[in-house]
Amino acid sequence: MSQIDQAEPHAIPRLAIFTDFDGTLVELAETPDGIDVPVSLAHQLERTARELDSAFAVLTGREIEDIDKYLAPLTLPIAGAHGTQRRRADGFVETVDPAAILAAEEIARTIEPLVMTHPELVLEAKEGAVALHYRQAPELEDVCRHAMEEAVNGIPDFTLVAGKMVIEARPRSMTKGTALRAFMQEEPFLGRLPIFIGDDTTDEDGFIAAQELGGVGIKLGEGETSARMRIANVASVHALLQGLGDIVARDREYEQTH
Repeated sequence: MSQIDQAEPHAIPRLAIFTDFDGTLVELAETPDGIDVPVSLAHQLERTARELDSAFAVLTGREIEDIDKYLAPLTLPIAGAHGTQRRRADGFVETVDPAAILAAEEIARTIEPLVMTHPELVLEAKEGAVALHYRQAPELEDVCRHAMEEAVNGIPDFTLVAGKMVIEARPRSMTKGTALRAFMQEEPFLGRLPIFIGDDTTDEDGFIAAQELGGVGIKLGEGETSARMRIANVASVHALLQGLGDIVARDREYEQTH
């Protein structure tokens, strides 16, 4: 019998769960379009969200429409482009700051010649943010970093964040942490205990926010982190979500029969 099966009724508080996408819900790939999304993932996340009364959201560097494509027909609350974009639980999509859109477009135009010279690089231009992936050319890390630094120079409201084989440019005031805090002020997240699961340095702001709100950050894999807990791999994340859903479902059944 598993530890989850043995847990006492009401073993966990009311939770709000937030997860990264790439490297957390799905394995990383050589390119953003190269990920393998299990057919069962959307169904599993729908079940988890249902058991949590919809208090489940994805905080990702991808754009909202990109996540929708991979999880269709499931529609979740999502913070995209590292918090620059946000769709609330009620379905309302907040307007991206026009200044951030224009700044991101300028940064992307500046980086385009480098990508044309080195086609193994991948430029990901988003609404309000830019990512330069060098996973297929790790020897170009310093070149990419310097190019992005030059591109962001003179745009005071933007900053760079280094991830796994990627350098991201985003508005300084927008992070996964600010997105998590915004969700936590709204139903159905309000009053719950936040858990944020991620795998990269770009998730650190989310770990800190969750823990400052009384919850916990869970870091997937190795590396320095502010998260208080760790988890081994993507499969373990799926198992955790399944297990938490099982506990919540069992607690609900217990309340209905006692």
